[in-house]
Amino acid sequence: MTESADPVQESDTVLLAAPRDGVPPVLTTPDEFAEAAALLAAGTGPVALDTERASGYRYSQRAYLVQIKRTGSGSFLIDPIEHPDALEPVIEALAGPEWILHAADQDLPCLRDLGFHTDALFDTELAGRLLNIPKVNLAAMVAEFLNLGLAKGHGAADWSRRPLPDEWLNYAALDVEVLVELRAAIQQALVDSGRDEWAAQEFAAVLARPPAAPRTDRWRRTSQIHNLRTTRQLAVVRELWTTREEVARRRDIAPGRILPDSAIVTAATANPTTVQALTKLPVFGGPRQRRQADRWMSAIARAQQLPDSELPTKKTPQTGPPPYNRWDQRNPEAAARANAVRPVVRDLADEIGLPQENLVAPDVVRTLCWDGLAGLPADQWLADHGARPWQRELVAEPITEALG
Repeated sequence: MTESADPVQESDTVLLAAPRDGVPPVLTTPDEFAEAAALLAAGTGPVALDTERASGYRYSQRAYLVQIKRTGSGSFLIDPIEHPDALEPVIEALAGPEWILHAADQDLPCLRDLGFHTDALFDTELAGRLLNIPKVNLAAMVAEFLNLGLAKGHGAADWSRRPLPDEWLNYAALDVEVLVELRAAIQQALVDSGRDEWAAQEFAAVLARPPAAPRTDRWRRTSQIHNLRTTRQLAVVRELWTTREEVARRRDIAPGRILPDSAIVTAATANPTTVQALTKLPVFGGPRQRRQADRWMSAIARAQQLPDSELPTKKTPQTGPPPYNRWDQRNPEAAARANAVRPVVRDLADEIGLPQENLVAPDVVRTLCWDGLAGLPADQWLADHGARPWQRELVAEPITEALG
C-alpha cells in the first residue's frame, strides 16, 4: 500500500497516488455491510461506484470487489463473495441516489446480478463521448477535467484472488476517489455546451437497455479459425469449443485457460484419430492436457462422425444486412440510399463535433439504408429503432432530404 496520499506533481497533472483518506478496509461480513449501509444512507449527493471482475481468469463476469464513495459517508471496498445475501442493507441505501459510473455498460450487469438497482445514472465515459473528448478512459478524463493523475495498472488483474494485494486495493479505491468531482465538472461542461439534455436521455437509455442477446455461433470467433479450409475442420472447432465452454462454465475458469484457441485450431488441422496422436500435438502433450485428453478426443471424434448434412457452413450465417461493399449487386436501391445518407450523417457529426456512432448508431443507419423507411416519416422510423429524441431532432430532417 502506498504510504502517503499526498499529491505528487507529474508533468501537467498532479498525481494522486492514493486516496486522500487512505485505502479503506475490505468489508466482508454482514455486520460490516450493515454499518457501511448506515453511513451511505447518511451521506449526501450521488454515489460513485465501480466494480472489479476477473475477466481473463474466470468464466463468470461477477463482481469480486465493489468500490463505493459518497460525500459525507466516505469510501468503501466491499467483497461480495462470501456473503452476497447480506448485501441487502447496502442495496437499499444505494437504491435512491444517482449512481456515477465510468463505462456503465461494463459495471451495470454485475451490479444487477448482486441485486443493486437505481433509477438515476451518470456515466462519465459516455458523457465524455458526447463532449467529443478524444480520450475517454478514466485516467484521461480525470486529467482533462480535474488536472489529476491516477495511479493505475491493475485493471486486468485476477480480482478473484484472496487476499487482494494492498497495491490492488489502492488502485481500486482510486477508481471512485474523484468520481463525484469529475461528475460535477463534466455536468458543467455539458450545460455550457448545451448537451446536458442529450446526456440525460442517453443515461436513461443505458438504464432501460435490456441485456444483450447471446451471440449465435460464438465458436466462430475462435482465433485463427480463418486458416481452416474444410467444414469438417470447422466441426472439430465447434465440438472442442463447446466442450471447453462446458468445462469453463462448470469450473468458473476463463475458457482460454482451459484450452487455448491455438490448440483447438491445431487439432482441427491435424485431425488426430487417437489419443496418442492428439497428445503429440503442441499444448495437448502437456501434463494438464494429458489428463483431459480423453475428453478432447471424444469431442474430435464426434465431429469426425457427423454426417455431411450436419456439418457447419463454411461462411458465418448472416444476420442483418451484408457489408456495404456488397450492396451494389445485392440491393442497388439500398446502395443508393447508403450513398445518400451516410455522407450526410458523417458530415453532420463532424459539424456538430460528435463521434458519428453517438449521433446515430451505425446499425440503425445500416438498417435504414437497407430496408428504407417503409413509408414512415424518418422521425417515426428512427424512434421505432431506438433513436433518442435529441438524435432524431438532429438527423431526421437531413436524412429525409438525403432520401429525397
